[in-house]
Amino acid sequence: MARRLTVAVERFPIAGAFTIARGSRTEAVVVVATIGDGAVRGRGECVPYARYGETVESVSALIQEQAQAVADGVTPRDLSERMKPGAARNALDCALWDFEAKRTGTPAWQLLGLGEPSPVTTAYTLSLGDPDSMEAAARKAAHRPLLKVKLGGEGDPARIAAVRRGAPDSRLIVDANEAWRPETILGNLAACTAAGVGLIEQPLPAGEDALLETIDRTIPICADESLHDRAGLDALARRYDAINIKLDKAGGLTEARLLAKEARARGLTLMIGCMVGTSLAMAPAMLLASQAAYVDLDGPLLLARDREPGLLYEGSLVHPPLPELWG
Repeated sequence: MARRLTVAVERFPIAGAFTIARGSRTEAVVVVATIGDGAVRGRGECVPYARYGETVESVSALIQEQAQAVADGVTPRDLSERMKPGAARNALDCALWDFEAKRTGTPAWQLLGLGEPSPVTTAYTLSLGDPDSMEAAARKAAHRPLLKVKLGGEGDPARIAAVRRGAPDSRLIVDANEAWRPETILGNLAACTAAGVGLIEQPLPAGEDALLETIDRTIPICADESLHDRAGLDALARRYDAINIKLDKAGGLTEARLLAKEARARGLTLMIGCMVGTSLAMAPAMLLASQAAYVDLDGPLLLARDREPGLLYEGSLVHPPLPELWG
């Protein structure tokens, strides 16, 4: 029986709200591509991101456009020629790998030539808020070994100091989501140094980050919004010390694997990150997590409910996916 593609939009409530410099939301809206032949099925989940001009409708349509190609036997490697990097290609790419793993009975990590995944410690994200609320959130999460702190621009030194008071023993990553400016970056860097921050994500807007080539810093700076796929690595390596690889940006596990390899060859430290999605979106990224100095795959921890079965989280320790979930 020929392979058949279906596309579904699903909604998962967030526990409370998730707030970053660009806004707040109370649910994760995901798009799922499913490929089946009547005997087995493979799934891939993506999270459309307005920052990159994506909508649920546009991503769903881009996936559906590949229905005939899926029926004709398109492979993950073919997708890079047919589709641009982004959420739609990610969902299809991951669905194809899952389908092939289930069809052949071979784990996806073996099909991709990767090492067997093992449990890793993930960061846990604290949403943007005022210093008092962020300190309170940090106290509740102080038992977690690695916290990722969302910042928002004005007032960030007070926010990061408050989080450090609330979680004196946790390692900290801060994520400015492009909210810092040239006139504030040195003061914010000093506040992060004083708080013992280990990594700073995307302090300046993508396309306006050349200043990073001239700034001395004691804390590594990580590209997020400035990075998508391998095409921009050479320029990024002059400005950043690390990159955040997200499958939704790279356009799937196929590209993300190559991106990780080429980034490491340039001496860049790796973070494996995510959008706010379910365990189905995190599962493929787990195959790259062992290569990363920082893992940020806490999407399901931020949800009021996850898929069944989902990934197993023991505190901040996340285990590789079971075949029933993915791969």
